[in-house]
Amino acid sequence: MLYIAASGAKQDLLGTAVRANNLANTQTTGFKAMLEQSRAMPAFGEGLPTRVFSMTESPTNNYASGSLIQTDRELDLAIQGEGWFSVQDANGNEAYSRNGSMQLGANGELRDSHGNTVVGDFGPVFLPIPLSNVDIASDGTISVQPQGAPATVLEEIGRLKLVNPNVQDMVRGEDGLFRLANGNPAQEDAQVSIRSGMLEGSNVNPVEEMVSMIYLQRHYEMQVKLMKQAERLDMRGNQLLRII
Repeated sequence: MLYIAASGAKQDLLGTAVRANNLANTQTTGFKAMLEQSRAMPAFGEGLPTRVFSMTESPTNNYASGSLIQTDRELDLAIQGEGWFSVQDANGNEAYSRNGSMQLGANGELRDSHGNTVVGDFGPVFLPIPLSNVDIASDGTISVQPQGAPATVLEEIGRLKLVNPNVQDMVRGEDGLFRLANGNPAQEDAQVSIRSGMLEGSNVNPVEEMVSMIYLQRHYEMQVKLMKQAERLDMRGNQLLRII
C-alpha cells in the first residue's frame, strides 16, 4: 500500500509539472500544449502479477492551431492551418517551430524571437542590409526593397522553407523545437500558406489546465493520506506484537 501510494504521489507531481508548463506558456507565440496521461505499468523481475506502478507520460501534444493575432508588423508571420517554419537549433540542425515572430540579426540573418536562425530553400536566410522594406508572400517568398530604391522596386532574394510532416512522426525537444523522430529533415511542402502581419497565439486553454491541476493536487493529497494510513497500520501491528 505504501509503495503504491508513494508511486502515485510522485506521478501526480510530474503531471502537475506538465500542466504548469502549459500555463506558463499561455502567452508564448505558436506554443503547442503538452498532453499528459497516467497508466499502470507492470514491475519487471520476480514478484506477484499484481505488483504494478503508475507512470505519467506526455505521449503527444495538442497540435491544434492557436488564434491569429494581427500586429501589422512586416516580419510577423503566422501559418494558416497546418505546417511549420524551418529553423536551425543551437547545434546547427534543422528543427521546426510555429513561432513566426521574426527579427533581423546584426549581419542580416533572419531569426525567430528565441534566436534560432530561419531556414530557407538554400540554408539560413540572410537579408541584404540596409534595406527599406521587406515583403513575405503567402508562399514564403521573400522580397526586399533596397535602401534608396523606389517603392516599386522589390528584389526577390529567396523563400522560407515551409514543411508539413505528419505530426505523429514528430517529437518535441527540450528546447521547445520539434523534429522528426527519425532525425531526418522534412520535405518542403508548397501547400503551406502563411500570413504576414499576424502571429499565432498559444493553443493552451488556461481554464482546462487549471482544472487539471486542481484534480492532480487533490489526487496527490489522497495519496498522502494513504501513506499516513499505512504508517498507522504499521504502528498498530507493532503494538500488537509487543502485547503478544
